[in-house]
Amino acid sequence: MPSKFQSGDTVMGRWPGSSLYYEVKVLSHDTDTQLYTVIYKDGTELELKESDIKSYASFRQISGRSRSRSRSPARRRSRSRSPARTSRRSSSRTSSRTTEGKIDKLKEVLEVRLTPVVLPTENNSNNQHEKEDTNEPNIESEQRSSGRYNLRRRKDGDPKQAEEMKKVDEDSTTLKTEELEFGGRIGTFGMLLFLPSVVLLLLLQVSIKDTGLLALPASFPSAEVLWDWQVFGLVIFWLFFQALLYMLPFGKVVDGMPLKTGKKLKYRVNGFHALLITGVFVGIAVQQEMDLTYIHTHFLQFYSSALIMSVLLSIYLYTRSRLLSEEERAPSGNSGYLFHDFFMGRELNPRIRNFDVKFFCEMRPGLIGWLVINFAMLLAEMKVQKLDFPSPAMLLVNIFQLLWVADGLWHEEKILTTMDIVHDGFGFMLAFGDLVWVPFTFTCQAHYLVNHPSELSKLFVAVIITIKGIGYYIFRKANSQKNNFRRNPSDPSHIHLKTISTATGKGLIVSGLWGFVRHPNYLGDLLMGLAWSLPCGFRHALPYFYLVYLVLLLIHRNSRDELQCRKKYGSAWDEYCKAVPYRIFPWIY
Repeated sequence: MPSKFQSGDTVMGRWPGSSLYYEVKVLSHDTDTQLYTVIYKDGTELELKESDIKSYASFRQISGRSRSRSRSPARRRSRSRSPARTSRRSSSRTSSRTTEGKIDKLKEVLEVRLTPVVLPTENNSNNQHEKEDTNEPNIESEQRSSGRYNLRRRKDGDPKQAEEMKKVDEDSTTLKTEELEFGGRIGTFGMLLFLPSVVLLLLLQVSIKDTGLLALPASFPSAEVLWDWQVFGLVIFWLFFQALLYMLPFGKVVDGMPLKTGKKLKYRVNGFHALLITGVFVGIAVQQEMDLTYIHTHFLQFYSSALIMSVLLSIYLYTRSRLLSEEERAPSGNSGYLFHDFFMGRELNPRIRNFDVKFFCEMRPGLIGWLVINFAMLLAEMKVQKLDFPSPAMLLVNIFQLLWVADGLWHEEKILTTMDIVHDGFGFMLAFGDLVWVPFTFTCQAHYLVNHPSELSKLFVAVIITIKGIGYYIFRKANSQKNNFRRNPSDPSHIHLKTISTATGKGLIVSGLWGFVRHPNYLGDLLMGLAWSLPCGFRHALPYFYLVYLVLLLIHRNSRDELQCRKKYGSAWDEYCKAVPYRIFPWIY
């Protein structure tokens, strides 16, 4: 049957479980569930039944009848008895029209602030009882305390959601995470065990000289091979050294993206300076004849120490998150399930005074440590294979990855617009990824080349460099365009870009690289990842571990982005998909 309201209609929508109405815009109608997807002026989307939506005309009629019923019958009778009240009645009508005009103007102001309109009913006492018993937040008290509303997406009568709501902490005032990622409670628990095991198996496999696909370590490494207190001390020293460089008063201070409250956090951007200073210290260490191949020979112990640090950091972050306010919590890590929230992270921007823990870990110890490990592997290759000069394959891997990290730190402030900073909480997923996964799996190619030399022809080297150059151009061009447009859509440099307007006030780019394919930055990532692996040859799949991981990661991110954009932008996203039909992963909708 045809829907009563069409996409683009501006109507009044009822808050589920109450008699409060807001101005909303209809985005779409689901013929299967008979639910309307509507969007509020602050960009929040909600699904409503048709009975919970009223047109402007009918809403004003109901409001008008309620005003007439509110007058006392005795007062109406007393006024009708006296003929002398005719003129006063006439002035009353004039006053009533004037009052209605004022009410309409006042209503427009209130609706901009998302102030609820209460639809009068026959029994106000019942409404009060309903408001006290409902699980919805107290709207009036929220308005006094924060001056705004934070509506959550829900479906009335959804038994699954009702069951999940019972498990929310009683002292929690935040909105609950309804859509669980990575397989929900079971999936995230499995990831806590699976990810460290994958890294350990990879390191053991790479260290074997006979790297057949079925070649496995002769035995599981002993405790002495996995742990050393001196190495643990070096890992702690590395973290404190990078933290000291982060806090030094040089480099510019920039604003992050607006938070829920509209506030913008300050970030000191000096990662490239930290890279240069670290490079100087590494050069001094080499000049003083310090044996950096120690990193290669004790690599498993460095891994175990970094793993312990990531676990301890995750426990600290989860513990402190119990005392956070709603505005400080991440939208993806507040499901009420222990392992899921521990993995995803409950706090969006954990800070110790002005020290932003997530921003620091994202760009400093892991990325710069990755380069130090690569350099140690280069020295180890020369030592193991008795070379006077590093092999071309090792040089390509080191140079390519050095350029990638240096580029990221040079454009450090652009990470402030990414999902990791804006959306994801800081839990085990990011702590393990930053401190363990990046420095111990992204170094896979350099680690592999230590014991497995790879001969490259000049033509093959030229092909690899070309692939790297194309990938880097696409990656940097797409990310810069996206970042600059997000920060300042009205910048004159963006006049040539074609965009699609959305109900949230944001635009979707449909020209340039972003008009050629969705997520062109992912395409650049894939090409660069391929260029990092090709120098290792084709004798084994291990050097392509990073490429496989990257494909899986981008598939997950692409799926998540598509889903979130469809919910956030509604019909505008459908229009965008028609304008940009090509996808890197065609099977993802």
